[in-house]
Amino acid sequence: METTDRETVDVKRGAIEIREAVTDDLQAIVDLLADDPLGKRREAPGPPRHAAYDEAFAALSADPNHLLTVATRDNVVIGCMQVSFIPGLSHCGAWRGQIESVRIAASARGLGLGRTLVRWAIEQCRARGCRLVQLTTDRTRADARRFYETLGFTASHDGMKLGL
Repeated sequence: METTDRETVDVKRGAIEIREAVTDDLQAIVDLLADDPLGKRREAPGPPRHAAYDEAFAALSADPNHLLTVATRDNVVIGCMQVSFIPGLSHCGAWRGQIESVRIAASARGLGLGRTLVRWAIEQCRARGCRLVQLTTDRTRADARRFYETLGFTASHDGMKLGL
């Protein structure tokens, strides 16, 4: 995979390392996913942690078209996101990047870390030759929508989902 292995960036109040997640990061990632009103309803951080998280982590780690990323400060995970690289036939065979599950620890919000992570993801997509970067955000997350709009994302499509 042609991604940056590790990158250190400065945000308010110190240096943050952005890197690919390793197995030891998994519980911290799951805890971040569960740490909001929507996550509290749909995640199962444990203890014990639901085995499906370990299976998903293994699948993501083994597939070069997925990048599970963490942001750390002093070796503590304070942010995460997933970037997927998707081939397609539309747009003349364009690859697109899909950003998912951007989460910042409550203790690190307001430092500019979310903006830094998303910009980093966009650069990873650009480096992989993607011609489009997309994401979805739940309609109840009005602040998240405004945040993504400040980064240049537009609500150009209506997303639809079907739970199975």
